Amino acid sequence: MKFNVPSKTLYTYTSAVGKVINSKNALMVLNNFLMTLEGDTLTITGSDVENALTARIPVTGVEGSGSFCVEARRLTDLLKEIPEQGITVEVDKQSNVHVVYSSGRYDFVAIDGADYPDYKKEDNNGEPVAEPVSFTCPAAVFTKGLENTMFAVGTDDYRPLMMGVFLDIREDQITFVATDTRKLVKYSDSTVRPGVHTSCILPVKPASILRTVFSGDEDLQITMTGKSATICNDTYTFNCRLIQGRFPDYNRVIPRANNLTLTVDRLTFLNAVRRVGLFVDPGYGLEKFRITADSIELKSEDNNLMMSAREQVPCSFTGDQLVIGFSAPFMLEILNTITTTDVVVNLSDPGRPGIFRPSEDTEGTELLMLLMPMTVGEF
Repeated sequence: MKFNVPSKTLYTYTSAVGKVINSKNALMVLNNFLMTLEGDTLTITGSDVENALTARIPVTGVEGSGSFCVEARRLTDLLKEIPEQGITVEVDKQSNVHVVYSSGRYDFVAIDGADYPDYKKEDNNGEPVAEPVSFTCPAAVFTKGLENTMFAVGTDDYRPLMMGVFLDIREDQITFVATDTRKLVKYSDSTVRPGVHTSCILPVKPASILRTVFSGDEDLQITMTGKSATICNDTYTFNCRLIQGRFPDYNRVIPRANNLTLTVDRLTFLNAVRRVGLFVDPGYGLEKFRITADSIELKSEDNNLMMSAREQVPCSFTGDQLVIGFSAPFMLEILNTITTTDVVVNLSDPGRPGIFRPSEDTEGTELLMLLMPMTVGEF
């Protein structure tokens, strides 16, 4: 078996597929790429049993066909260091892989491709497969939804349903939701029309891979069953397991009576929160805000080290005065995710969550971020 391919082209695809491979695997064969040569197309597959990513690459100078496994990390590291040029990959009868180019030769021991786990066979563990639901979504829409919500995903093993991004798919829009009970993010995009009604909870690892691998202007073909999802374009096919269970009703926790509106320059506020946040108690993270009609006074203190900080920024507020506390790290995540010049915060009283929004949503989209307050004894 033999083929030719540009070194950096092969590196681009191996580095992408390698993102799905764990640093430690119970099955040693999962430390490898599965490479299959059929005609003038080379497919590269990486898997961690729960997820599998396959890339398709056109190659030249093809001799023979078949499949083999080769160590993923070492091959990717080698391709990263080889200068841009054509390379020849050959597999001999003794199952040795030779990577050859103008001034070098590197030899690997291959494993029979038949020994690589078949993701599709393991997908439902013999249980009946739910009727698949398929739709098309622009990659830019899908990745934007994940970028806006992933920071709010929960990390508590006792709440597994919150350890992923919830996709609420309707005929005329897609809504992405993530929450860890202290913050919640909801991002809706009605520029896409899936034409189906379904939902799923996408775990963090698959979401991270999708953000980095699928980008650009192409459309994604997405197929979901009860337990898994398949996302593909012309180059990649990604299979992943979904989190099983019913996601909480996110609309019920969003307050409707937050009638006090705060408008503030996002960058000015972000930088002030960051500076004052350097002086919070690291075990608590509380940053206090005294909001008046035309200014916000920020305050933090670390009583253990006898340190404190205060700063004031201009704003516009429809109420008289409100003192409220929020987690400084969570505030930074929210203000870094919003990209508009101003940020709008809807408030009601110190015990109710604040709703953060961009001053203006992109046409056809809506971004809403909810943050639970922290107890403030005195300012």
